[in-house]
Amino acid sequence: MAWRCHGTTNSELISKLHSAGLIKSSRLLEAMKKVDRANYVPPSCSSEAYQDRPQSIGHGATISAPHMHASALENLLPFLNPGARVLDVGSGSGYILACVHHLITDSFDVKAYDSAPQAGFVLGIEHIPELVNESIQNLRRDGLGKMIDEGRIKVIVGDGRNPNNALGGSWDAIHVGAAAPTMPQSLIRQLACPGRMFIPVGVHSQAIFQVDKDENGEITEKELYQVKYVPLTDREAQIAGL
Repeated sequence: MAWRCHGTTNSELISKLHSAGLIKSSRLLEAMKKVDRANYVPPSCSSEAYQDRPQSIGHGATISAPHMHASALENLLPFLNPGARVLDVGSGSGYILACVHHLITDSFDVKAYDSAPQAGFVLGIEHIPELVNESIQNLRRDGLGKMIDEGRIKVIVGDGRNPNNALGGSWDAIHVGAAAPTMPQSLIRQLACPGRMFIPVGVHSQAIFQVDKDENGEITEKELYQVKYVPLTDREAQIAGL
């Protein structure tokens, strides 16, 4: 199905993902149309920005295929509500950060609250400093510079495999953009009650898992489908693999 979703413009790409049933909700459709994928791929690849396939962004990292972004965001959508706190582990190009920002910000009706509501916040953690800098440039190029300056979107250098309380914890949603060898309990502990994590797990045989934590802190893991992702590893191993 994915091969049918190539486009010549961002709008065409997203519309094809919607027509193919990969984007199901109108909320996600509008959010992804606002994020131009051409701003998140290297300039040398700009002519292929709207192809439905993963692309290298340098430093041993990739930007996932658009259909995978759509699948991840659809899965997390029940937890991507206005005012949510979201963590993106292995944030790479910054594309997911941008989409999430629009989902947790748009339709934020201040009139529905007696007092000023808390703004949504999305944090990207990436262990390649060069990618952190490039992702911030990408986000600014995509018109989100003010959101970075106001602290609504933040990208930091760090090891997402071992987050600590300094990140704040209690994340409504966690997206992991690389495959962990085993299910990381350290990330599950970071989930809010309730909260959801979308994560690829495995070494040779990989699968996407949906990890839910309910209001009482009970954990449910559900395998969704098989995938092939780059590994969630340390900086040295990632660079050595080039």
